[in-house]
Amino acid sequence: MTLALKPLHPVFVAEASGIDLTSPLSRGDACAINAAMNEFGVLVWRGQPLTAEQQIQFSTAFGPLDIGLKRVFKRPERLGDERLIDISNLGMDGNVQKRDAPKNLSNFANQLWHSDSSFMTPRGAYSMLHALVLPSWGGETEFADLRAAYDTLDLRTREMVAGLKAEHYALHTRILLGDDAYTDEQKKAMPPAIWPLVDTHPGSGRMVLFVGVHARQIIGMSTAESRLLLSDLLEHATRRERVYVHKWQVGDLVMWDNRATVHRGRRFDLSERRELRRTTVNDTPDAMLAVA
Repeated sequence: MTLALKPLHPVFVAEASGIDLTSPLSRGDACAINAAMNEFGVLVWRGQPLTAEQQIQFSTAFGPLDIGLKRVFKRPERLGDERLIDISNLGMDGNVQKRDAPKNLSNFANQLWHSDSSFMTPRGAYSMLHALVLPSWGGETEFADLRAAYDTLDLRTREMVAGLKAEHYALHTRILLGDDAYTDEQKKAMPPAIWPLVDTHPGSGRMVLFVGVHARQIIGMSTAESRLLLSDLLEHATRRERVYVHKWQVGDLVMWDNRATVHRGRRFDLSERRELRRTTVNDTPDAMLAVA
């Protein structure tokens, strides 16, 4: 079979089918998926019951995997492989954690609009999130297209943001949420990454308004002014008409481009088990070009 695509939103996002992701990808299939990602930014795959190893195999077809904050924080791995990001409310014992457990901080931070690993160099390119166990309500994931955000900027704002750069910091969201118990040594181990506010998406060639909650400061602008501007730009990027809401089913794999989109998780009952598994590919141009 060949890749089939069904648009799910007027601006971006398509449901993808026709390829069995549990089997190794051919180069032709990887190239077709890469081209679809460049067009749609988000692909939704239904009914793909991937094992952890199959998810890693699929993801590495598009480049080397990013381990995010695990570069700095060395913690026990519930999933047994540091390349797998545990998006769950479960502890090492596999049981649901208490609401105020440190593990749930990530769940709260994920409810803010962000791009994965924008605070690192290289940043994240593609992320793949696979649903294993879902709660009875909530837990949807919302996506917004940053290319459409740029396209719909008014001329005055376009001229204002052209040439500006923003500092993305790993701990910014956690500090916002009240988690500030970090040593100076830990903070120094995670230096900010700096990215243009207006960038060119390498796959589609379209202009991108690269904003998200990890961006804490515009270089050369006062903190107050820059944070207000960043807030306004993020509000513009995530207007409801530009947002796709994904309602999860067990076996779904949703794949998105962090260089072209932002996303956030939605509330769910933290006393219910929710288990998803993420892999993320580094934005490594040579590796991405291999499937271009």
